[in-house]
Amino acid sequence: MRFSRQVLLLQIGVVLLVVGIGVALVSVLLSQTLTNQYGERALAIAKSVAADPVVVANAAAKVPGGALQERALAVRDRTGALFVVITDDKGIRLAHPTPSEIGKPVSTPADRALAGEDDVSAVQSGTLGLSVRSKTPIWTPDHGRVVGEVSVGFDVSDPTGAFKRLLTITLLFAGGALLLGAGASALLNRRLRRVTHGLEPHELTELLYEREAVLHGIGEGVLAVDEANRVSVRNDEAERLLGTELPIGAALSELELSPRLRKAVAEGRPVDNLLAVAGNRVLVINSRAVRLDDRPIGTVLTFRDRTDLDTLTRELDGIRALSDGLRAQRHEFANRLHTLYGLLQLGHQTEAVEYLQTLTDSSSARPSELGDAVADPYLQALLVAKTEQAQEKGLTLKLAEDTWVPTTVTDPIASNTVIGNLVDNALHAARMGPRRPATVEIGLLAEGDTLHVSVVDSGPGVPEELRRTLFDEGVSTKIAPGHGLGLALARQAARARGGDVWLADPGESETGALFVAKLPGMLTEDG
Repeated sequence: MRFSRQVLLLQIGVVLLVVGIGVALVSVLLSQTLTNQYGERALAIAKSVAADPVVVANAAAKVPGGALQERALAVRDRTGALFVVITDDKGIRLAHPTPSEIGKPVSTPADRALAGEDDVSAVQSGTLGLSVRSKTPIWTPDHGRVVGEVSVGFDVSDPTGAFKRLLTITLLFAGGALLLGAGASALLNRRLRRVTHGLEPHELTELLYEREAVLHGIGEGVLAVDEANRVSVRNDEAERLLGTELPIGAALSELELSPRLRKAVAEGRPVDNLLAVAGNRVLVINSRAVRLDDRPIGTVLTFRDRTDLDTLTRELDGIRALSDGLRAQRHEFANRLHTLYGLLQLGHQTEAVEYLQTLTDSSSARPSELGDAVADPYLQALLVAKTEQAQEKGLTLKLAEDTWVPTTVTDPIASNTVIGNLVDNALHAARMGPRRPATVEIGLLAEGDTLHVSVVDSGPGVPEELRRTLFDEGVSTKIAPGHGLGLALARQAARARGGDVWLADPGESETGALFVAKLPGMLTEDG
């Protein structure tokens, strides 16, 4: 039997049990209440008879029949009672519906009434059959002595008939309640099947185990949000990669997440291999909107950590920059040596000396060759590569006059990431700007183990609408797609070492934008 049917039968059984117990309790209470009501009614009639002066006088005189019999029969007929019996102080009947019983002792005990107390008895059997009866004493006018008692009873069928009528009404209501409960249980059962898509409890349990195994057994981060963009599912890897807690039910807008991630969820469109920065990590995000029965139920995002790959890529870029710089220098030195060799072969010693002097003057302006200003070979190689790159684009890259880095860097990859991205953005801004000659000036200054970097270009500056979001991934002034990570990666690399990168001057009039970076612990303190 399916679990949903078991639940339905159980609910109907519970409703039936509750209704049955309720009807039983109501029946008992009704029976007791009706019996008590008829007993009190009989007592009230008996008291009214016992207070009659004629009854008191005849009872005191112990006169049977006559006026007492007439009054007892009149009260019985008027009230619908089964009997009205009057006795003397010895319990001998002075009035009775059956005249032959007059002068005989009562068939039921009258001790309490003759002792001066009211007696509301339960159902008792007498000469007239079962009845609900009550007894009360007859007092003398001065209330000094009991001279007899009055007993009034109602046929037991009277409260029984009333009980049956009330019980019938109760059973009708109970039947209606039972039908209503069964109907509600059936609707609840139908709702349960619809909510669980007809799955049995063991199938739901298996799905739960499988979900937990999948969520926590894969190496990717998984985050699912519902239609209201609230977290519905996530695994530990997602929290680790995003660097923040993802409580179930939390709104995505309340969490510190990447703007690119928020945008991917808000748009609800499939996203493949989207790069985003989260804390000190570079993540690859994939997003899929989930629909069930043509109804959107949320979005599922997966995250892959590309930090290690990105680190290797930056290291490779640094090595490539160094090799490109050395290759450019070798090619340039070879050309110069060939020219100098030709002049000497032809006997033009004067021209050869002038050529050497020209080379010396021009090389003094090359930032890559100022070994006394920048002692680190990695920084030198980066400056050489960026200088060659600038020359290829018709730009000028120069070092600031106050540049001074007499020690070596401790993390070439991080320094190249920060400086390289700042210089690349500056070269692009200078090339796109209206000023000519297009220049970029880079300043490097050592302060203990901290490296200060400043990069200023001759471009048009940073537009006002981009100044607050310039360091968010995806924000770029470049028209071509695939940009918008350079500054975000630079700031990420700087903040990972306790430093930062910021826009010191957006630039609008005489110069372009000025970016400044502070990199603590980047330099060795020994000379």
